[in-house]
Amino acid sequence: MKADATTEAAVKAVLHRLADVYVERDVSLLRAVFAPDPDIVMFSPGAKERLVGISQIEAKAGGDWSRSEAASLTFRRTSVSAAGPVAWAAADADFTVTAGGQDTTLPVHITFVLEKREEQWLVVHAHYSLA
Repeated sequence: MKADATTEAAVKAVLHRLADVYVERDVSLLRAVFAPDPDIVMFSPGAKERLVGISQIEAKAGGDWSRSEAASLTFRRTSVSAAGPVAWAAADADFTVTAGGQDTTLPVHITFVLEKREEQWLVVHAHYSLA
């Protein structure tokens, strides 16, 4: 079911904070977006990785950051649906990485599942795939 306007705006705000993580390379921002649960999952397309828990997600981010000078995530189209304290989003985006002085932009599809906890939406599942 389509999310109401308030939920849609709140979920999109979380996704934009996640985009800020790529630019800022800030672990505290990463931790503020994802739930602290040991069973959260993120699928990453690069090495067909299945990351479980915030520690693995942080380690992946740190590795990516060490191999590049900059990165950004730009959402082109995002739809948000929700039922109670659970929301899911489907996004078309461009992921741009600068490595070795060269920019590479990859179109990606991303799906997110978020849970509302104490008035805050947190990502509990993310799946990135190359478009």
